Amino acid sequence: MRLLLVEDDQAQVATLLPALKAAGFAVDHATDGIGGELLGDTEPYDVVVLDLGLPRRPGLEVLRHWRARGRDLPVLVLTARDAWHERVDGLKAGADDYLGKPFHVEELLARLNALTRRAAPVAGRALAVDGLSLDEDGQRVVLEDGQTHPLTGTEFRLLRYLLRNPERILSKTQLMEHVYDLDAEPSGNLIEVYIRRLREKIGRERIETLRGQGYRLRRR
Repeated sequence: MRLLLVEDDQAQVATLLPALKAAGFAVDHATDGIGGELLGDTEPYDVVVLDLGLPRRPGLEVLRHWRARGRDLPVLVLTARDAWHERVDGLKAGADDYLGKPFHVEELLARLNALTRRAAPVAGRALAVDGLSLDEDGQRVVLEDGQTHPLTGTEFRLLRYLLRNPERILSKTQLMEHVYDLDAEPSGNLIEVYIRRLREKIGRERIETLRGQGYRLRRR
């Protein structure tokens, strides 16, 4: 899953970036409202963490602009702990959730996972498809017979996106956009490599190749 973090507090960023990446997110980072708004307009993010107190353009204005342009990506806003009015304003502007500073990273991750589940094509659907499920905390896949296989970070992000879109044909470009961040320079061949690795763990028949179109996670 691909995440946009719009936060100018470098100490906060130093804490969040490694935690978010360890949790399986491909993360892009913007330090001001103008840069964050541009990324949110041009890149296919699965979720956004947006600080409201940003330089150059306030986070609330960024959020209002996105919603006015029909950008419905899930957004969690970060507010000052005691600023209840910020939370109200953020929700009115179209935020999906909020978290007051300071906060525990574990709570942020739990809220982000809840947001992405709700935004999945089938709202509220757990990350499981016909006996194949994803243990997000342990970053591993669990098969129908109870066998488990650990996943690398890229395998985890790729399988999570496939599980959120069962029976949907996903092109290599779509997969790369949701698995890698802007700093990465992957090729289509890398997707093929990770698809092959996943097949070795979950069964070749579970991921179908459609020539010239992409891949599809199949139900049994």
